[in-house]
Amino acid sequence: MDAQLSEINLDDSRSRAILIVASVFLGISLLSVILRCFVRTRIVRAFGWDDGVMVLAMALNLAFGICGIVACKFGLGRTLAYFAIPGNENDFHRAMMCFWIAQLFYVLTCVAAKVSIIIALLRITVDRIHAYVLYAAMTLASVVGIIFFFFTLFQCTPVDFFWNRAQPGASGKCVSNNTLIGIAYLYSIGAAITDLTIGLLPVALIWNLRMNTRTKCAIIVILGIGCIASAAVIIRIPFVHHYKDKEFLYNTYQISIWSNVEAGLGITAGCLTTLRPLIRFLRDGSSAGPSRTPPSYPLASNVAGGFNRSARSKHESRDDQLWTGRESDDYHGVTTTIMGRQKAPTSSEEDLNPHLDTDTDNGWKVERSVRVSVRNS
Repeated sequence: MDAQLSEINLDDSRSRAILIVASVFLGISLLSVILRCFVRTRIVRAFGWDDGVMVLAMALNLAFGICGIVACKFGLGRTLAYFAIPGNENDFHRAMMCFWIAQLFYVLTCVAAKVSIIIALLRITVDRIHAYVLYAAMTLASVVGIIFFFFTLFQCTPVDFFWNRAQPGASGKCVSNNTLIGIAYLYSIGAAITDLTIGLLPVALIWNLRMNTRTKCAIIVILGIGCIASAAVIIRIPFVHHYKDKEFLYNTYQISIWSNVEAGLGITAGCLTTLRPLIRFLRDGSSAGPSRTPPSYPLASNVAGGFNRSARSKHESRDDQLWTGRESDDYHGVTTTIMGRQKAPTSSEEDLNPHLDTDTDNGWKVERSVRVSVRNS
């Protein structure tokens, strides 16, 4: 019997899997947010609402990841037999409490990350139909997230009965397992729809814009990482029924793993689109000298996205708004295009200059582009 218990104690493969996945995706997402903040505050100097919401999402994700890591220490991913080993009796309610808290931070993290990405997409959206789709996706993500959050928070009465149910003398009640699973399915489907929307809609947003094919493909691939986050939600759906298992902590390990993947990839995908100025900064920094300080620019916005600015052509290049959140192609460049139309010359003008072409009644057109580069010394 002692040998069997020792074997159970050493069998922590599922705990290790959760720990590794949580640590890896927490580290990747944290690094991406740090780089994003550096780009927006030090390079392009255009820190907007989407950046602030993404920082909030990262703070929530940090709490989510820490709760998952601590839960693994107390027995998340282990069978009930593990908690029967002398010395582990009190770990069950600790692991359950960490799991419960982690679920709350998980849903807040995912909703905040989605809202941040949608705000960034609204900035580059010109067609109102695309803006309406994004607003609908934001509403859907927020509504199902709020439902899942409050249901998780108050699923038991009193609240602490969720993790104290195995304690002697504990009294309380929880909602039925079928209701719990139904809410989990509702959230998962809503999250998958939202992730697919913000992963695929950018293809329609940038397909007709004036940028080279390589840049288009790069942006589509990066924003398409959001589709992988939706895949994580979809992969997790078949495991939702384990919420009602007696071996709760052991059989829900797949839910824990894919929740970490979803949160980490969502934040990372939202940050990668802001990092191209960092590559330019690293590439040009050595030749520009240490005293080079780029000027600040306001964030770009548009009418379709609900911001106050004159509407612009939907075929205008918005490459830099995708990457930096502002309008200029470089943080030190301005392009001015002058267009005009000359009337057909009069008879007196023909007499003064016989070389003028009078074969057409439409006159002639002048178009000039001037590129002005402003660099601080």
